[in-house]
Amino acid sequence: MDTGGVTIRLIGADEVEAFRQIRLEALRTEPASFASRYEDWEVLSLEEWRNRLNEPVFIAFQDGAPVGIMGLFRQRSSKMAHRATIVMVYIISRLRGTGLAGRLLEAVSDHARAAGILQLELFVSAENPAAIRFYQRQGFAEIGRIPGGVLEEGREIDDVMMARRLVG
Repeated sequence: MDTGGVTIRLIGADEVEAFRQIRLEALRTEPASFASRYEDWEVLSLEEWRNRLNEPVFIAFQDGAPVGIMGLFRQRSSKMAHRATIVMVYIISRLRGTGLAGRLLEAVSDHARAAGILQLELFVSAENPAAIRFYQRQGFAEIGRIPGGVLEEGREIDDVMMARRLVG
């Protein structure tokens, strides 16, 4: 998918450095937006980074540089394999509001649909109203909350759980 000089693609293990670069940037620049910490990921070996690519990861590239990321984690249990969780969502600040997040979500959704996934789920910080509004515009609905789901700098922050069906 190529729109406005930005190309979005499912990456493979041969693009692990682009994955590492954009994921670490996301964790470093927006630490409150993720359940993971920069310090947990920066120490991973190259092999561990490659192993994380066993699940689909889509990266947006502009002029060869990674500028956005979105991953998909499919449930493993056979009774739940029709569900997947969107993870690692990040767009560099200068491209926010350009529609890139929607295009990344479309690419991930198309991939999920082709893989037989019927429902996408995600968790978003209750303290991130812009992200919540984005997901609502994309057809996600709040299905619950996990009180104190994330502990950030000694503060408990609720996780908002959202879901969107991919079929009728």
